[in-house]
Amino acid sequence: MKKYRFLLLLLLSVGFLNSGAQSYSNATGALRIGIFAPLYLDSVFTDNDYSYGKNFPRFVVPGLDFIQGAQVAFDSMPSPASPMDIRYFDSKSEKDNINSLIENKKLDSLQLIIGSVKDDDFKTLAAFAADKHIPFISATYPNDGGQTNNPYLIIINSTLKAHCEAIFSYILQNHGTDKIILVRKTGSQEDKVAGYFSSLNKPDGKALLNIQSITLDSNYNAIRSKLDTLQKNIIIGGSLDEDFAYNLAAALAPMKKKADITLLGMPNWDGFQSFNGSKKNINDFPVYFTATYFNSKWDNYSRMIQDLYLSKYKGKPSEYAYKGFETAYLFTRLLIRYPDNFMEHLNDYAYKIFSEYNFKPVYLKKTNSAPDYFENKHLYFLKNLNGVISKAW
Repeated sequence: MKKYRFLLLLLLSVGFLNSGAQSYSNATGALRIGIFAPLYLDSVFTDNDYSYGKNFPRFVVPGLDFIQGAQVAFDSMPSPASPMDIRYFDSKSEKDNINSLIENKKLDSLQLIIGSVKDDDFKTLAAFAADKHIPFISATYPNDGGQTNNPYLIIINSTLKAHCEAIFSYILQNHGTDKIILVRKTGSQEDKVAGYFSSLNKPDGKALLNIQSITLDSNYNAIRSKLDTLQKNIIIGGSLDEDFAYNLAAALAPMKKKADITLLGMPNWDGFQSFNGSKKNINDFPVYFTATYFNSKWDNYSRMIQDLYLSKYKGKPSEYAYKGFETAYLFTRLLIRYPDNFMEHLNDYAYKIFSEYNFKPVYLKKTNSAPDYFENKHLYFLKNLNGVISKAW
């Protein structure tokens, strides 16, 4: 973790801690971009002294890597015709918190906001963006935060509803005549997932697919009696709980030689350690799930980031570094091309970084005249087999 301690000290040395932001350029006519991430610098430093000795607080890593990835992006992209004024903000700063920055009009001149923020920070930035008509790229938060009537909010990390839509569309197109079972546990989040599938399946009151729903809070082996050995079985794992996901997979795995089974999980299943390949009772049983991002890390951009981390910090970048790089590079280049009508060209990027994107306006009510927000609807179907994640289709 020495690389992160070095990065924090570097931020302190350039005045980040005291100013709340670090600017590349203040030139007249510069494109003004604000990057927000939780660094918790007020907690990590006391009177400019590092507070953790030889240790390192892991809660700082996501925000720090996101900022570092964005910095690498700005350093590596072609020089634009106009100068850029890039400002980095610690969203967890006590003195220069987001509300204070807004009240003191320190964000009014921004032309683009990129944030790896969530909860209240997300809501505050989104409301400010709507009020000032500034595009706000929400890079990592898979939630709309209850936002409505906000045509300046762009959600990259698709919401749970969008993932359910993608799963349903896939099943409808490819497995309409197969046996389909939605397996869930008791819980409010599970109620939400089941509600999404119910609404998608009965848009006009009549079911498009024959989906059987089963609730399992224990005795997961009960699912085996529901399988059909004469046709394909499409199992939807309708919960974001890791214990549920593992227990369901472990119950289905022994049946793979007797029945044709496809287990489709929720988007957060990609991070479950239960599927890392060490559990013998689910070996050779593939688990599928949807994902917003897919990066094989064999491309030139990824290798550049890896080489930089290895040479400078003797370590490896986290996923947040790649996300910070991709978001900053892609949308800054888009702003350079379309400084006056950015929102009209969200899907006009002429270059792929790591992932594909397809932004669509979301209308939470059919009667709404303006989009409630824009959301990335391009999702990948990935497969985890023995701890190795790959693109499925």
